[in-house]
Amino acid sequence: MRTAGLVVLLAAATVASAVAVVDARHSARQQFIELQGLHRDRDQLNIEWRQLQIERSTWAAHARVEQLARDRLSMRVPAPAEIEIVKP
Repeated sequence: MRTAGLVVLLAAATVASAVAVVDARHSARQQFIELQGLHRDRDQLNIEWRQLQIERSTWAAHARVEQLARDRLSMRVPAPAEIEIVKP
């Protein structure tokens, strides 16, 4: 009778261990899927960041700023005779 109880105990421990392994593998797969999604999001954000940097550099380009100063603010480069140098 003692060996039968031991066999039942070992069988229950084996089944519990197998269920724990299945649960751990399922959890690992779910976390891997989530990680892949986060990598995809990161890559998309990096692409958007690079596009925004290119756009910023385009908007801040010297030629564009100079053109806006001429068109919108009616600014111009002063003639050499109009330049005054002030010494401190």
